[in-house]
Amino acid sequence: MNINIVAVGKIREKYLKDAIDEYSKRLSRFCKLKITEVPDESMSDRPSDSEKAQILKKEAEKINSAIGGTDVLVTLCVEGKQLPSEKFAHFFAEETLKGASSFTFVIGGSLGLSDEIKAKSKLRLSFSEMTFPHQLMRVILLEQVYRAFKINANENYHK
Repeated sequence: MNINIVAVGKIREKYLKDAIDEYSKRLSRFCKLKITEVPDESMSDRPSDSEKAQILKKEAEKINSAIGGTDVLVTLCVEGKQLPSEKFAHFFAEETLKGASSFTFVIGGSLGLSDEIKAKSKLRLSFSEMTFPHQLMRVILLEQVYRAFKINANENYHK
């Protein structure tokens, strides 16, 4: 199975890089993991609505070039569906039974994702009603993907 993460922006903090490396190592026994960073667009301190729309459009073009056409696409967005870990694991198992072998998760930048990208997704996923830094979301997502594999393999994982 292939797990692809397409994320806007770079990880700069060492502690986040270390956590990503740890979950990448843990996931290596379950899947082939690929993380693609697309550059975020610079913006003014107080961007206008039109500037925000332009930034989302440019980021969407970069994201589109990084996603596979046959992948099950999951977008992380605040208005997405919240799932307990067991149901998230079930989503993987169900899609795999339908023949899916590649999943792509998209994490937007500070402005989120364009409606165009969200419209393409099989699942719009939210981890909370709270707002998290998009860099930290990579770690949270990797942990939940790892947890889903452990659940589906009937292996113990702390709750």
